[in-house]
Formats: sequence, C-alpha cells, structure tokens
Amino acid sequence: MAVYSVNEVIEMAVQIERNGYAFYNEAIKRSDLDEASKELLTYLRDEELTHENTFLALRDEIDLEVLKLSIDWELIAEYLKAIVDSRIFNSESSALQLVANSKDAREIINNAITFEKDTLLYFHTLSDNISDPKTHNALRKIINEEIRHILKLNEFKKKMG
Repeated sequence: MAVYSVNEVIEMAVQIERNGYAFYNEAIKRSDLDEASKELLTYLRDEELTHENTFLALRDEIDLEVLKLSIDWELIAEYLKAIVDSRIFNSESSALQLVANSKDAREIINNAITFEKDTLLYFHTLSDNISDPKTHNALRKIINEEIRHILKLNEFKKKMG
C-alpha cells in the first residue's frame, strides 16, 4: 500500500466526508422516515461538514505552503478522489443511489453503518503504513470521529427494535 502525506490523507478524508454528506442529505429528504430517524441523519449530515472543516484545520502552515508550491495539487486531489471513490461509496452519485434503493429507515441506518465502518477500516489500514507522526496523528483524529459515528448509529439501531 502506498504511503501518503498528511495533505493526501486529509484530502481523502475530506472527499469521504463529502460523499457522506451527500448520502445523509439525500436520506433526510425521504418522506417515509420518522422524526427520530430524520433527526439522527440530519445530525450526521451536519457532522460530515464539521468533520470536513476539522480535517482541513489539521494542516499547519508548512502543509499549506507545500500545497501552494505543488503545481500538480489539483491533479493529485483528483487522483485521491478517484482512490476514495473506488473504495468507499464509489462516488457521490452511488451514495445517492444507495439512499434511493433503501426500502426503509432501518436499511438507511444499516447502509450508514456500513459506510462508516468501511471508512474506519480504510483509514485504519492506512494508519498501519504511516510512520510520520504528524500524518499518523491526523489519521487518529479521523478514525476517532468515524468511531463516534458508528457508536451513535448502532445505539440508534438498537432503539429501533
């Protein structure tokens, strides 16, 4: 597995959060959800935006300078998006399709748990190959946020009966 820089890890995390936002945002539009499900999914949608900003803030001045000096960063970012899309949701449109194909709130919650677990596993696997302390620290923060989401979703699922 490739070893990624802190900027690359953050970029992948941001792309995953954007796909997660699309999933949760689409899910709350469904008319067949009860109020508790909509409330949870709205919370998780908003968390995806918060996470995106939190992850972007993990970059320090040196990381930002590296981005400014990299003439290929936009190309690199697109490449990293393709990596994420091939491993997690495939794309924003597949996140939307997953919501559309869900038969009920339980299936949406199960799909959300799967998405969050896949994200957790992906970043955990990345962290096994990272020796740079700064990048490893960023990954730990990302992983901890994903764990919180899984716990919240599992707790809600238990209450669903």
